[in-house]
Amino acid sequence: MMRSTHIETHPATVRGNSQTSGLYNFSLRSLLRCAIRSFCTLSVIVTLIGPVHAEEPSEQTETLPPATTETPDPVPDPTPDPIPNPIPDAPPAPVAPVTIDPFIKLRGSVWRTKAGIVFLKTPVGLLSLSSKTTLKDLKASQEIRFWVHERHVFVEIRKRADDSLVHRYLSGPMTSGTDEPGTLHWWGPDGDQAIHVGKLEERLTSYREGDPLTVEVDETNTISGVHDLQFDLQINQTPPAGSDVQLLLSGTVSKLKSNFVFVRTPVGLVMLNSKIGVPRVKVGQPITLHIDSGHVTVTLPSAETATPRHNASPTP
Repeated sequence: MMRSTHIETHPATVRGNSQTSGLYNFSLRSLLRCAIRSFCTLSVIVTLIGPVHAEEPSEQTETLPPATTETPDPVPDPTPDPIPNPIPDAPPAPVAPVTIDPFIKLRGSVWRTKAGIVFLKTPVGLLSLSSKTTLKDLKASQEIRFWVHERHVFVEIRKRADDSLVHRYLSGPMTSGTDEPGTLHWWGPDGDQAIHVGKLEERLTSYREGDPLTVEVDETNTISGVHDLQFDLQINQTPPAGSDVQLLLSGTVSKLKSNFVFVRTPVGLVMLNSKIGVPRVKVGQPITLHIDSGHVTVTLPSAETATPRHNASPTP
Protein backbone atom coordinates (compact mmCIF):
# COMPACT_ATOMS: atom_id res chain seq x y z
CA MET A 1 0.00 0.00 0.00
CA MET A 2 2.83 2.36 0.81
CA ARG A 3 4.52 1.72 -2.56
CA SER A 4 1.37 2.47 -4.53
CA THR A 5 0.90 5.70 -2.69
CA HIS A 6 4.43 6.76 -3.58
CA ILE A 7 3.81 6.01 -7.21
CA GLU A 8 0.66 8.18 -7.31
CA THR A 9 2.36 11.27 -5.91
CA HIS A 10 5.29 11.27 -8.36
CA PRO A 11 3.36 12.37 -11.46
CA ALA A 12 2.03 15.40 -9.54
CA THR A 13 5.57 16.63 -8.98
CA VAL A 14 6.38 16.20 -12.60
CA ARG A 15 3.33 18.22 -13.64
CA GLY A 16 4.34 21.05 -11.30
CA ASN A 17 7.77 21.17 -12.82
CA SER A 18 6.28 21.19 -16.33
CA GLN A 19 4.04 24.12 -15.49
CA THR A 20 6.94 26.06 -14.04
CA SER A 21 9.01 25.35 -17.12
CA GLY A 22 6.13 26.47 -19.40
CA LEU A 23 5.75 29.76 -17.59
CA TYR A 24 9.46 30.38 -17.88
CA ASN A 25 9.45 29.64 -21.60
CA PHE A 26 6.43 31.94 -22.14
CA SER A 27 8.18 34.77 -20.35
CA LEU A 28 11.27 34.34 -22.50
CA ARG A 29 9.23 34.33 -25.64
CA SER A 30 7.39 37.48 -24.54
CA LEU A 31 10.61 39.23 -23.75
CA LEU A 32 12.06 38.13 -27.06
CA ARG A 33 9.03 39.41 -28.93
CA CYS A 34 9.23 42.74 -27.09
CA ALA A 35 12.89 43.01 -27.88
CA ILE A 36 12.26 42.26 -31.54
CA ARG A 37 9.39 44.75 -31.63
CA SER A 38 11.58 47.42 -29.99
CA PHE A 39 14.38 46.71 -32.40
CA CYS A 40 12.07 47.02 -35.37
CA THR A 41 10.64 50.26 -34.02
CA LEU A 42 14.12 51.63 -33.47
CA SER A 43 15.09 50.63 -36.99
CA VAL A 44 12.11 52.44 -38.44
CA ILE A 45 12.94 55.59 -36.43
CA VAL A 46 16.55 55.52 -37.53
CA THR A 47 15.44 55.03 -41.12
CA LEU A 48 13.11 58.03 -40.96
CA ILE A 49 15.61 60.30 -39.21
CA GLY A 50 18.44 59.48 -41.59
CA PRO A 51 17.06 61.30 -44.72
CA VAL A 52 16.26 64.37 -42.65
CA HIS A 53 19.88 64.74 -41.62
CA ALA A 54 20.98 64.05 -45.16
CA GLU A 55 18.79 66.83 -46.59
CA GLU A 56 19.88 69.55 -44.14
CA PRO A 57 23.14 70.44 -45.96
CA SER A 58 21.26 70.97 -49.22
CA GLU A 59 18.86 73.42 -47.52
CA GLN A 60 21.80 75.41 -46.16
CA THR A 61 23.41 75.47 -49.63
CA GLU A 62 20.29 77.07 -51.16
CA THR A 63 20.26 79.89 -48.64
CA LEU A 64 23.92 80.75 -49.02
CA PRO A 65 24.69 83.86 -51.08
CA PRO A 66 26.19 83.07 -54.49
CA ALA A 67 29.56 84.45 -53.45
CA THR A 68 31.54 81.64 -55.01
CA THR A 69 29.67 81.79 -58.31
CA GLU A 70 31.43 83.91 -60.91
CA THR A 71 29.05 86.04 -62.95
CA PRO A 72 30.30 86.96 -66.44
CA ASP A 73 30.55 90.60 -67.35
CA PRO A 74 27.43 91.89 -69.16
CA VAL A 75 27.74 92.13 -72.90
CA PRO A 76 27.07 95.72 -74.06
CA ASP A 77 24.00 96.23 -76.22
CA PRO A 78 25.17 97.07 -79.76
CA THR A 79 22.05 99.22 -80.28
CA PRO A 80 22.72 102.79 -79.09
CA ASP A 81 20.33 104.40 -76.67
CA PRO A 82 17.74 106.62 -78.38
CA ILE A 83 18.24 110.35 -78.15
CA PRO A 84 15.87 111.69 -75.49
CA ASN A 85 13.05 113.91 -76.63
CA PRO A 86 13.40 117.66 -76.09
CA ILE A 87 12.07 118.97 -72.80
CA PRO A 88 8.42 120.01 -73.39
CA ASP A 89 8.87 123.13 -71.27
CA ALA A 90 12.05 124.22 -73.05
CA PRO A 91 11.83 127.73 -74.54
CA PRO A 92 11.26 127.89 -78.31
CA ALA A 93 14.18 128.39 -80.62
CA PRO A 94 14.97 132.05 -81.29
CA VAL A 95 13.36 133.55 -84.38
CA ALA A 96 15.72 134.30 -87.23
CA PRO A 97 16.34 138.04 -87.61
CA VAL A 98 14.34 139.83 -90.28
CA THR A 99 16.31 140.74 -93.40
CA ILE A 100 13.42 141.72 -95.72
CA ASP A 101 12.97 145.48 -95.90
CA PRO A 102 10.20 146.52 -95.54
CA PHE A 103 8.72 143.85 -93.26
CA ILE A 104 5.98 144.15 -90.61
CA LYS A 105 4.35 141.48 -88.46
CA LEU A 106 1.68 142.63 -85.97
CA ARG A 107 -1.44 141.53 -84.15
CA GLY A 108 -4.16 143.96 -83.19
CA SER A 109 -7.57 144.19 -81.58
CA VAL A 110 -10.44 146.45 -82.59
CA TRP A 111 -10.37 149.70 -80.61
CA ARG A 112 -13.05 151.71 -82.40
CA THR A 113 -14.59 152.03 -85.84
CA LYS A 114 -16.23 154.67 -87.97
CA ALA A 115 -17.38 154.90 -91.55
CA GLY A 116 -14.72 153.37 -93.78
CA ILE A 117 -11.99 153.06 -91.12
CA VAL A 118 -11.05 150.69 -88.30
CA PHE A 119 -8.63 151.60 -85.51
CA LEU A 120 -6.65 148.75 -84.02
CA LYS A 121 -4.55 148.53 -80.87
CA THR A 122 -1.21 146.77 -81.34
CA PRO A 123 1.82 146.23 -79.03
CA VAL A 124 3.62 149.17 -80.70
CA GLY A 125 0.80 151.65 -81.19
CA LEU A 126 -2.18 152.42 -83.37
CA LEU A 127 -2.81 150.72 -86.71
CA SER A 128 -5.67 151.94 -88.89
CA LEU A 129 -7.16 150.14 -91.89
CA SER A 130 -9.38 152.02 -94.31
CA SER A 131 -11.50 150.91 -97.26
CA LYS A 132 -14.51 152.13 -99.19
CA THR A 133 -15.77 148.68 -100.14
CA THR A 134 -15.18 146.42 -97.11
CA LEU A 135 -14.26 146.32 -93.38
CA LYS A 136 -17.82 147.23 -92.43
CA ASP A 137 -18.51 144.31 -90.08
CA LEU A 138 -15.48 144.22 -87.78
CA LYS A 139 -16.24 143.58 -84.10
CA ALA A 140 -14.36 143.79 -80.82
CA SER A 141 -14.50 139.99 -80.55
CA GLN A 142 -12.27 139.68 -83.61
CA GLU A 143 -8.47 139.79 -83.95
CA ILE A 144 -6.49 141.24 -86.86
CA ARG A 145 -3.19 139.75 -88.03
CA PHE A 146 -1.18 142.05 -90.23
CA TRP A 147 1.88 141.39 -92.41
CA VAL A 148 3.89 143.52 -94.83
CA HIS A 149 6.48 141.82 -97.03
CA GLU A 150 8.17 144.19 -99.49
CA ARG A 151 5.28 145.35 -101.69
CA HIS A 152 2.82 142.74 -100.39
CA VAL A 153 0.26 143.24 -97.62
CA PHE A 154 -1.52 140.29 -95.99
CA VAL A 155 -4.41 140.88 -93.55
CA GLU A 156 -6.36 138.20 -91.70
CA ILE A 157 -9.38 138.82 -89.47
CA ARG A 158 -10.35 135.92 -87.21
CA LYS A 159 -12.75 135.31 -84.33
CA ARG A 160 -11.02 135.06 -80.97
CA ALA A 161 -13.47 132.43 -79.70
CA ASP A 162 -12.68 129.68 -82.21
CA ASP A 163 -10.01 131.22 -84.50
CA SER A 164 -12.32 130.86 -87.49
CA LEU A 165 -11.62 133.01 -90.55
CA VAL A 166 -13.77 136.12 -91.13
CA HIS A 167 -11.82 137.94 -93.86
CA ARG A 168 -8.49 137.49 -95.62
CA TYR A 169 -7.12 140.29 -97.81
CA LEU A 170 -4.09 140.29 -100.10
CA SER A 171 -2.62 143.47 -101.58
CA GLY A 172 0.28 143.83 -103.91
CA PRO A 173 1.35 143.85 -107.54
CA MET A 174 -0.75 141.62 -109.75
CA THR A 175 1.36 138.64 -110.85
CA SER A 176 -0.03 135.89 -113.08
CA GLY A 177 0.58 132.32 -112.03
CA THR A 178 2.89 130.29 -114.25
CA ASP A 179 2.18 126.74 -113.04
CA GLU A 180 -1.58 126.73 -113.51
CA PRO A 181 -3.88 128.82 -115.71
CA GLY A 182 -6.50 130.94 -114.00
CA THR A 183 -4.29 131.67 -110.98
CA LEU A 184 -2.35 134.61 -109.54
CA HIS A 185 0.96 134.39 -107.72
CA TRP A 186 0.97 135.95 -104.24
CA TRP A 187 3.09 136.12 -101.11
CA GLY A 188 1.72 134.77 -97.81
CA PRO A 189 3.08 134.21 -94.28
CA ASP A 190 3.60 130.54 -95.13
CA GLY A 191 5.37 131.31 -98.41
CA ASP A 192 4.40 131.96 -101.98
CA GLN A 193 1.01 130.64 -102.97
CA ALA A 194 -1.32 130.30 -105.92
CA ILE A 195 -4.59 132.25 -105.77
CA HIS A 196 -7.46 130.96 -107.90
CA VAL A 197 -9.29 133.62 -109.89
CA GLY A 198 -12.57 131.67 -109.78
CA LYS A 199 -15.64 133.50 -111.09
CA LEU A 200 -14.00 136.96 -110.99
CA GLU A 201 -11.76 136.54 -114.00
CA GLU A 202 -13.77 139.08 -116.00
CA ARG A 203 -13.51 141.58 -113.13
CA LEU A 204 -9.71 141.43 -113.34
CA THR A 205 -9.44 142.09 -117.07
CA SER A 206 -8.91 145.80 -116.41
CA TYR A 207 -5.73 145.08 -114.39
CA ARG A 208 -2.38 144.58 -116.05
CA GLU A 209 0.65 142.67 -114.87
CA GLY A 210 2.27 144.55 -111.97
CA ASP A 211 -0.69 146.83 -111.22
CA PRO A 212 -1.51 147.22 -107.48
CA LEU A 213 -4.44 145.02 -106.58
CA THR A 214 -6.32 144.11 -103.40
CA VAL A 215 -8.46 140.97 -103.30
CA GLU A 216 -10.33 139.02 -100.66
CA VAL A 217 -9.92 135.22 -100.70
CA ASP A 218 -11.70 132.41 -98.88
CA GLU A 219 -10.21 129.39 -97.10
CA THR A 220 -9.62 127.67 -100.45
CA ASN A 221 -7.53 130.63 -101.67
CA THR A 222 -10.17 131.52 -104.26
CA ILE A 223 -10.89 135.21 -104.91
CA SER A 224 -14.27 136.27 -103.52
CA GLY A 225 -14.00 140.05 -104.02
CA VAL A 226 -11.90 142.93 -105.32
CA HIS A 227 -11.46 145.87 -102.94
CA ASP A 228 -9.34 148.88 -102.02
CA LEU A 229 -7.33 148.81 -98.79
CA GLN A 230 -4.96 151.31 -97.14
CA PHE A 231 -3.25 151.38 -93.77
CA ASP A 232 -1.52 153.88 -91.48
CA LEU A 233 0.82 152.91 -88.67
CA GLN A 234 1.80 154.92 -85.59
CA ILE A 235 4.66 153.51 -83.50
CA ASN A 236 4.18 155.16 -80.12
CA GLN A 237 5.77 152.73 -77.68
CA THR A 238 8.29 149.95 -77.20
CA PRO A 239 6.49 146.57 -77.28
CA PRO A 240 6.50 144.48 -74.11
CA ALA A 241 9.21 141.82 -73.93
CA GLY A 242 8.18 138.63 -75.72
CA SER A 243 5.59 140.33 -77.92
CA ASP A 244 4.96 138.70 -81.28
CA VAL A 245 6.19 141.78 -83.16
CA GLN A 246 8.74 142.02 -85.94
CA LEU A 247 9.41 145.09 -88.04
CA LEU A 248 12.09 146.37 -90.38
CA LEU A 249 11.47 149.67 -92.18
CA SER A 250 13.79 152.02 -94.00
CA GLY A 251 12.75 155.43 -95.31
CA THR A 252 13.37 159.12 -95.32
CA VAL A 253 12.29 161.68 -92.74
CA SER A 254 9.58 163.77 -94.40
CA LYS A 255 8.20 165.84 -91.50
CA LEU A 256 8.82 166.68 -87.84
CA LYS A 257 5.92 167.65 -85.58
CA SER A 258 5.96 167.76 -81.79
CA ASN A 259 7.35 164.41 -80.64
CA PHE A 260 6.61 162.63 -83.93
CA VAL A 261 8.87 161.86 -86.86
CA PHE A 262 7.08 161.14 -90.14
CA VAL A 263 8.97 158.67 -92.30
CA ARG A 264 8.21 158.06 -95.97
CA THR A 265 8.64 154.32 -96.67
CA PRO A 266 7.91 152.06 -99.67
CA VAL A 267 4.64 151.00 -98.02
CA GLY A 268 3.43 154.47 -97.01
CA LEU A 269 3.86 157.07 -94.30
CA VAL A 270 4.82 155.79 -90.83
CA MET A 271 4.75 157.94 -87.67
CA LEU A 272 7.45 157.38 -85.04
CA ASN A 273 7.27 158.74 -81.52
CA SER A 274 10.70 160.01 -80.56
CA LYS A 275 10.23 158.50 -77.09
CA ILE A 276 10.96 155.01 -78.46
CA GLY A 277 14.60 156.01 -78.92
CA VAL A 278 14.65 158.14 -82.08
CA PRO A 279 17.64 160.51 -81.93
CA ARG A 280 17.67 164.09 -83.20
CA VAL A 281 16.95 163.99 -86.93
CA LYS A 282 16.20 166.42 -89.73
CA VAL A 283 13.99 166.34 -92.81
CA GLY A 284 15.48 164.41 -95.70
CA GLN A 285 17.65 162.22 -93.50
CA PRO A 286 17.51 158.44 -94.09
CA ILE A 287 16.43 156.32 -91.14
CA THR A 288 15.96 152.60 -90.44
CA LEU A 289 13.77 151.18 -87.69
CA HIS A 290 14.14 147.58 -86.49
CA ILE A 291 11.82 146.01 -83.88
CA ASP A 292 12.21 142.40 -82.75
CA SER A 293 10.01 141.31 -79.83
CA GLY A 294 10.74 143.87 -77.11
CA HIS A 295 13.82 145.48 -78.64
CA VAL A 296 13.92 148.63 -80.76
CA THR A 297 16.91 149.77 -82.81
CA VAL A 298 17.04 153.04 -84.76
CA THR A 299 19.84 153.52 -87.30
CA LEU A 300 20.70 156.81 -89.01
CA PRO A 301 22.85 156.11 -92.07
CA SER A 302 25.05 159.05 -93.00
CA ALA A 303 28.12 159.82 -95.04
CA GLU A 304 30.21 160.02 -91.89
CA THR A 305 29.26 157.11 -89.59
CA ALA A 306 26.27 154.85 -89.44
CA THR A 307 25.67 154.72 -85.70
CA PRO A 308 22.91 152.42 -84.42
CA ARG A 309 20.79 153.81 -81.60
CA HIS A 310 19.31 151.29 -79.17
CA ASN A 311 16.54 151.69 -76.68
CA ALA A 312 16.93 150.81 -73.01
CA SER A 313 15.14 147.46 -73.26
CA PRO A 314 16.96 144.73 -71.28
CA THR A 315 18.86 142.12 -73.21
CA PRO A 316 17.47 138.61 -72.57
